[in-house]
Amino acid sequence: MEGLMEHGGSGKRLLPPNAYRKLENGESYQPIVSAGAGMREITGWSVTMGLLMVAIFSAACVYIALRAGSGIEAAIPIAVAAIFFGRMRATRSTILENVIVQSIGQASGVVAAGSAFVIPALYLNEITPSWWQIFLSCFFGGALGVVLIIPLRKYFVQQRHGELPFPEATATTEILVSGESAGGSAGKILLASFGLGAAYDFMVEVVHAWNPALTTRTVMGKAGQWLHDLGFELKLNAIAALFGLGYIIGLKYAFIIFAGSVVAYLVFVPFAKFVLTLSGAATVAWNGEVLKVAELTPTDVFGNFVKPIGIGAIAVAGVIGLIRMRKIIIGSVAMGFKGIGRKGDGKELRTDLDMRPGNVLLVQLLATLAMGLLFFVVCMTAGGYTPQQSMLYSMVGMLIAFALCFLFTPVAAEAIAIVGTNPVSGMTLVTVIVSSLVMAGMGLFGSTGIFVTLIIGCAVCTALSVSGALISDFKIGYWIGATPRNQQIWKFLGLLVAALVVALVIPIMDSSYHFLVDGRSNEDVLPAPQANMIAAVVRGLMTGAEQPYLLYATGGVISIIITLLGLPTLAFALGMYLPIQINAAVLAGGLVAWFIARSGRTKEESEARSNQGTLIASGMMAGAAIIGIVAAVMRLDWTSYAVRFLSIGKEFKVVELATGTTLEDKAADWYKGFAGQGISLLMFLGLVLATYLLARWGAKMQMREEGKNSGAND
Repeated sequence: MEGLMEHGGSGKRLLPPNAYRKLENGESYQPIVSAGAGMREITGWSVTMGLLMVAIFSAACVYIALRAGSGIEAAIPIAVAAIFFGRMRATRSTILENVIVQSIGQASGVVAAGSAFVIPALYLNEITPSWWQIFLSCFFGGALGVVLIIPLRKYFVQQRHGELPFPEATATTEILVSGESAGGSAGKILLASFGLGAAYDFMVEVVHAWNPALTTRTVMGKAGQWLHDLGFELKLNAIAALFGLGYIIGLKYAFIIFAGSVVAYLVFVPFAKFVLTLSGAATVAWNGEVLKVAELTPTDVFGNFVKPIGIGAIAVAGVIGLIRMRKIIIGSVAMGFKGIGRKGDGKELRTDLDMRPGNVLLVQLLATLAMGLLFFVVCMTAGGYTPQQSMLYSMVGMLIAFALCFLFTPVAAEAIAIVGTNPVSGMTLVTVIVSSLVMAGMGLFGSTGIFVTLIIGCAVCTALSVSGALISDFKIGYWIGATPRNQQIWKFLGLLVAALVVALVIPIMDSSYHFLVDGRSNEDVLPAPQANMIAAVVRGLMTGAEQPYLLYATGGVISIIITLLGLPTLAFALGMYLPIQINAAVLAGGLVAWFIARSGRTKEESEARSNQGTLIASGMMAGAAIIGIVAAVMRLDWTSYAVRFLSIGKEFKVVELATGTTLEDKAADWYKGFAGQGISLLMFLGLVLATYLLARWGAKMQMREEGKNSGAND
């Protein structure tokens, strides 16, 4: 859910007035830290802390993206963590050290987005990539994104100063600046919410102390069963990770996402069941299977007939996003070329230093050639093509990847600078379509064609995510007075660690929770909505396999209607695709955020409580996501399936199969029934109460600190 955030910074303006407006003739912006200052910037602490943030938030972001199709906006919580832990040192961290921590750490979310949106599409097409293939495609793409945006830094950051609002960079900068005088309240809230999310989801995902899968069929008794028989059933996945996601995106988008689910589950599912029953057919052939109409549950109907509508809606929503930004796309590409050709005037100050142009070009060349080599290895090993054929395919793939990265980089940068949203899913969809058509036209079909096309898509998606995020980093550094060259060089190390973490987490998630299981809907596997959409597109183009194009088209028409109604199209489309239990939990988080923002006795108190939103939600999601990954690891054979020793609601057994050992679970009757779900409902309400108390506590600390600072200034 790119850019779906309502909570941000404090809303105060802490920088000089000319930080936010166009400069007059002869006027220059003076950063907080002057160019001649000898302040600490690159230190062992700033680099180590940045890499720790990369590791934590890369794992958290990819987990949330696979579970709910969204990610964590990592910049703000990382900035808060840098300030908080920097205060604990014997020598307090400087603001420039904190900028470097944030800049390195922000590599987490962008690499997670690039991989989570594309790599699962390989698994969905029954292709299992090696960890090193995931790692290299993410790292090479990310590196290319860095060096493609560097020549445009001065153009977007300096020459267009005051024209572009940079919403996320503004919020992050003001947190970093306010951290110089404020106390540690924000860090305490971040840590407390991290612990809350981790503890709650540990009890759910590892101990199985209660059943998070709430359903009206169980909770409402006979009435729920009657509604289920009619094809109506509401569900809620009561886990902290999804609740936190809803809290951070706010009620507006959470409601629109849930509205998409309502249309899917309460309109399309009953309608499809009614049509199938009305037809009088006992069975229906669908997707290579023969389905018994009388035995179809709402989940079966959703997975087979409604899910493709959601995929079509997501695809068209991505295209609509690009069309809406056509002026930005055309203008930014043209202005980007102009920006590349401009040179600095005379000797540059520390705050204007970039990597040397020769080194930038060298990294561009090496990253592009490295991608070509990766494509060559895939063609040789996975496809069994001759060296000559593999060389041709890899060269073409390399040129496609570089050309699309080059063209879309200024688009990603300007989109982030203007609205804080990177239309990366739409641009990745275009990349996959172009790559598929070109490769298929050259004779590269089947699984190898899918493999190469999706590796290209992953590299491009990561590059565009990185370039968009890095332009925000540059603006933060420009406002505060960081050295751009340091941000650029150390970003590569952040990308390296992020790509490695992602390459390890995705296979673990597939081994434990699975992207694809025959006969199961996306309620029973990892949803990965963007990847499902991309998998369907590339499968149709590269294999000629029969696809439910009528259902895809239906989803596309719905996206167009939603656009004409003036509603956020992608949010509604994701709601139609994602299981309703996910979106119900997201809505619950949004409702709580709305209530807390209005719960104060005064306007100032309500605003202070609202300001805790990003910290509480980010910390809760990060803590819950880390536990989710721990739970996934505990389901693997090399941990001796450790989850079976801690679980009380589910009984896990190691089963010997011809293909090896596997883990099967059986839920206890109390866990599946009213008791398990009743306890879950009470604990979820307890989570809501704890969130409210955290917001109230954080608001009191914030208002106390603001009062002290105001008194000191007087």
